[in-house]
Formats: sequence, structure tokens, C-alpha cells
Amino acid sequence: MELSDPSRIIAGAILLTIVTIQVGGWFMTKIVRGDVPMTDFQKSFARAGHGHAGVLVILSLVGLLYVDSTSLSGFFLWLGRLGIPVAAILMSGGFFASSAGKDRTQPNQFIWILWIGALSLAAGVLTLGIGLITA
Repeated sequence: MELSDPSRIIAGAILLTIVTIQVGGWFMTKIVRGDVPMTDFQKSFARAGHGHAGVLVILSLVGLLYVDSTSLSGFFLWLGRLGIPVAAILMSGGFFASSAGKDRTQPNQFIWILWIGALSLAAGVLTLGIGLITA
């Protein structure tokens, strides 16, 4: 199976983001050791943000292996190609942004970023799934 040029370039860019996830893992070790003062809520959201980033980046790469096997075109092809990687950015960013602030014990106004990411994930996987089934 050969990737199209757009899928290959996007896959390369996604692979480069793994370094940021590694840095996040290093930061998580500082949180767990107590070097970074956080509430239990903030620790939970940091773990969730980091976990979602890693899992969704892997899912993004898997999706790119399949998207060129569909008969999707135009907007839906790009939705199938980018919905999952955009969700990786928005969902993990939403966890981090909505828990930012000293002594925070509940999400702030930036929780909407997480939900936009969830919509992007749903749109991407539904589009790709339907595209594969109907190809």
C-alpha cells in the first residue's frame, strides 16, 4: 500500500509531534514526584491530556494508512485525513488549558476546546469508517 503525497507529508508531521509528547512525559514525571504543585483535579487532567495525545497520535497514523483506500474526495477526504490529528491537538490542549491556573479544582472556560476536539474525533472516525465500508 502506497500513501498519497498529502497523507505521507501529514504522517511525517505527526511523527515529529511525538517529541512534544515525550517532553510531556518528562513533565508528568515532575508532577508525579511533586516537583510541580498541582491539585488532584489538575493532575488528573494532565494525565488525561498526555494520554489522549499519545493514543490519538497513534490513531492518526493508523487512519492515514487507510484513508487513501477509500473513495472519499474533496472535503470528506480531508476530514478523514485530518479529523483525528486535529482532535489529538484539541483534546489534549483542552485538558491542559481548562485546568490551568493556581489551585484550580474544576475546569475553567477553556473546556470548550476539549469538546471541539471530541467533535473533530467523531467526525474524522465516522468519515473514515464510512469511507472504508463504502469503498
